[in-house]
Amino acid sequence: MNMLAPVATNAFATASLDHPTYQSGFGNEFATEALPGALPYGQNSPQKAPYGLYAEQLSGTAFTAPRAHNRRAWLYRIRPAAVHLPFEAIAQDRFHSDFHAVPPSPNQLRWDPLPAPAAGTDFIDGIVTFAGNGGPDAQTGCGIHLYAANASMTDRFFYNADGELLIVPQQGRLRLLTELGVIDVGPLEIAVIPSGVRFRVELPDGQARGYLCENFGAIFRLPDLGPIGSNGLANPRDFLTPHAWYEDREGDFELVAKFQGHLWRARIGHSPLDVVAWHGNYAPYKYDLRLFNTIGSISYDHPDPSIFLVLQSVSDTPGVDTIDFVIFPPRWLAMEHSFRPPWFHRNIASEFMGLIQGVYDAKAEGFVPGGASLHNCMTGHGPDAETFEKASHADTTKPHKVDATMAFMFETRAVIRPTRFAAESAQLQARYFECWQGLKKQFDPAKR
Repeated sequence: MNMLAPVATNAFATASLDHPTYQSGFGNEFATEALPGALPYGQNSPQKAPYGLYAEQLSGTAFTAPRAHNRRAWLYRIRPAAVHLPFEAIAQDRFHSDFHAVPPSPNQLRWDPLPAPAAGTDFIDGIVTFAGNGGPDAQTGCGIHLYAANASMTDRFFYNADGELLIVPQQGRLRLLTELGVIDVGPLEIAVIPSGVRFRVELPDGQARGYLCENFGAIFRLPDLGPIGSNGLANPRDFLTPHAWYEDREGDFELVAKFQGHLWRARIGHSPLDVVAWHGNYAPYKYDLRLFNTIGSISYDHPDPSIFLVLQSVSDTPGVDTIDFVIFPPRWLAMEHSFRPPWFHRNIASEFMGLIQGVYDAKAEGFVPGGASLHNCMTGHGPDAETFEKASHADTTKPHKVDATMAFMFETRAVIRPTRFAAESAQLQARYFECWQGLKKQFDPAKR
């Protein structure tokens, strides 16, 4: 057998910066090349790879992880990833994994959006850590960050050794130029970049703002559907992974790494986005939240919010996730003789919420796009007084559409601990608690 024979022609696709192209499916075994025949045929590490490329494996799980959960990719690149000068620590206190600087509070917390950053702030410099739990050393938990940027990364690249990054744009599009291809993502979409994958971020609209969930634990997966059946929620075919794309540039560049909660920089004389071909199942992807197949009640009561689950990071306890990524999309409400908004709640889990657009149906005001809220373990929360009053007197014989909205939640097993920045931020709404103070006593033992 000719071990250097070309692969099937459908693996070859010419991806351009003007029109990035994608492969469909969640966690698939992909094979893609930016030059015909760049993928070795029938083996991973030939003595001499096509085009003088170097073969390199990127492992996202242990070698011996069960096959169904094993994640890795073989990259065929112009230079190995080891080619750079030594890293040096970056002194900064905005983007980190220190969640113990201030004690967590049982109070309900809510923040206004971040202000516009100073001119020339790129994606990495525009990240500020808001909260989190666990850490990269324990390989469990998450970091929750907000970003606000107004400059593209051109000669600067980044990778995160601590975990994968779930990116939730709220304002402005992002162009994610990664080792494994190009992803365009904007508001109402998400992108996930695996740990270790190098990338830079361009801003097609000149500015951008949004949220990040840094997953220190098990890689995000789609939830099981149980009695829902074989279809529903986020369908696998709607997840898109880029075709191979590369740039062959030399210059005085900077490679930034997040490692064990700190940022490091190294000089590098070439672009690390030089992967000409790759195959495997460890790769970045995007998903359009508008394609979520929402499940709800068509009889009575508001179901548990787990019906809105998009992605999960499972823990070692069955049924208890380290992180759940949940959305509250446009949907019809048809429950009769029922309180239709999300109900009053205390939760063993902790809930960090953001709003991409519109109005969240449990809060009439104060929770705005780009803002955030945190309701920690066993902290009471729920609809504000205005929402409660309106929903208590609504005509439930008629369906109602919650439209032009998209809220989301990072729900975690462990308490979410705000950072000093978040706890002392000027954006923290000191009077958030007042939204419930208008809920008056209505109890009357003589009136059922």
